[in-house]
Amino acid sequence: MEPVPLEPVTLSGRLVTLEPLAPDHHDGLVEAVRDGEVWKLWYTAVPAPEGMSAEIGRRLALQEAGSMLPFAARRNADGALLGMTTFMNIDAGLPRVEIGSTWNRASARGTGTNAESKLLLLAHAFEVLGCPAVELRTHWMNHQSRAAIERLGAKLDGVLRSHARTADGALRDTCVYSIVAAEWPQVRSGLLHRLRRA
Repeated sequence: MEPVPLEPVTLSGRLVTLEPLAPDHHDGLVEAVRDGEVWKLWYTAVPAPEGMSAEIGRRLALQEAGSMLPFAARRNADGALLGMTTFMNIDAGLPRVEIGSTWNRASARGTGTNAESKLLLLAHAFEVLGCPAVELRTHWMNHQSRAAIERLGAKLDGVLRSHARTADGALRDTCVYSIVAAEWPQVRSGLLHRLRRA
């Protein structure tokens, strides 16, 4: 089996473009994270404005190591940056990826940009990389994220209890979801239907 190609790639849709993350995204991402102050939600791991440079550096270092392919999400209508997302925990041998470390500016909710981002990522994972499954994870207490993942059509594989520590040191239970290749056509149809209504 050929290894998963890890070189940066641009994924473009009607509403949003996912660009390879770069240091020059910093100022736009700081503006995006200030929209709704999403880093203050205790059950998320979103960088604060003063930590954005370090977070970009962390993700790019993981890309260099071959375990992450990070993106900045840009709204096509006005060019504004919306947030970040990644392919992470890459298993090149299978291949298998997790879509995660995702956050978006609060005002983008309900506009279809996140649904289209997931469509672009899933299409690349299943149709280009040849993944038999794609994983998504979230905090047990992040009900908004869990509902969004379930709306995609992902199935709950299980809950990893006391799996990791949050920024404040508390133990986190992690919900693990997946979509397998056989489910992708139905998931794609559902996302396209949602986007036609957006």
